[in-house]
Amino acid sequence: MLIGQDIAVLGGGVAGLAAARACAMRGAKVTVYEQAEAITEVGAGLQITPNGAAVLRALGLDLAPVAMRSRGVRLMDGYMGREVLHLDFARYRPDADFWLVHRADLIALLEQGAREVGVEIALGHRVEAIAGDDEGVDLRFANGVAKRHGLVIGADGLHSVLRPMLNGPEEPFFTGQTAWRATVPSLGGEPAEALVHMAAGRHVVCYPLRDGALINIVAVEERPDWSEEGWQHRGDPAELVSHFSNFGAGVRTLLSRVEEVSRWGLFRHPVARHWHSDRTALVGDAAHPTLPFLAQGANMAFEDIWVLADCLDKLPLDQALPAYQARRRERVVKVIEAANGNARNYHLKGVTRAVGHTVLRLGNRFAAKAAVDRFAWLYDEDVTAQ
Repeated sequence: MLIGQDIAVLGGGVAGLAAARACAMRGAKVTVYEQAEAITEVGAGLQITPNGAAVLRALGLDLAPVAMRSRGVRLMDGYMGREVLHLDFARYRPDADFWLVHRADLIALLEQGAREVGVEIALGHRVEAIAGDDEGVDLRFANGVAKRHGLVIGADGLHSVLRPMLNGPEEPFFTGQTAWRATVPSLGGEPAEALVHMAAGRHVVCYPLRDGALINIVAVEERPDWSEEGWQHRGDPAELVSHFSNFGAGVRTLLSRVEEVSRWGLFRHPVARHWHSDRTALVGDAAHPTLPFLAQGANMAFEDIWVLADCLDKLPLDQALPAYQARRRERVVKVIEAANGNARNYHLKGVTRAVGHTVLRLGNRFAAKAAVDRFAWLYDEDVTAQ
């Protein structure tokens, strides 16, 4: 039912470009509207897990040339540098697709994939107004252009223009956590795995990118003040180093090499009550922003776009959009709750921290596979097979 449909996608990021390819592959005419003057991304790493990788495979996109296969995740004592828990993907999930990829490289792959199937990408188009009727949706842009489409997909992230039109104004609340993001050149030989260095009220995640040429760093701390939401705000590398000065020598040395860093406040947004109207739909962060503690933001967006395209392809529009929300909402809520749980567990303090880390070490020693299997419900889900 998508053949010949005229679809607009708002946002030229990960979710928008993937949604465009998914719909165009099924015969739709798709235009992506991006407010920036170029499709670019800088300085960020992503972890793609098997549930997200399954969608990329189904879209005919190969991560192998641009990503590193992840061997696992190690939870570390941030002070002592001792291993607390090893999620050994290489041993217990050797055939599963866990990947470490630079966001810019993923964006480039998705952009090429969208253009290959005839997607038009209109840059410098910032949406100012959206109005719909029974026949279609009118878009008006800041540059004076006006367009009309049969369906509009909002893949425009945290500050979506479409979301408040469907749900009314909403106020996210500050979680009391601030995150820092940077990349540094690697020293060579770093393993292809994510390290999570945990301390009281703080943690640092790092992993290699681009065949080990770079190290991606995300550092999170609990603090009463906050910076504006959004990861493009410049931070002070000296402040980053000082705020994590009680970590072990390895982490301190890594942070001391940071020359440029961004900083942003972490806010919790509710999952949208309404993901669609008669001719519009939300995907990814526009519908359900998630905190970065389970590496599922991009992966949930990939699942969304596949399910939305599948519903649109098999059902009339008035049935497809409600079916999409019904298939996705419960799973997204479960994933967000799991991410929120990780935020607490990474920052344990005092006796709770000592007991918790002891339990994890015992599990690491006697039930290492069970630790990996704990998230089988997440990683083994394949929406392309449903």
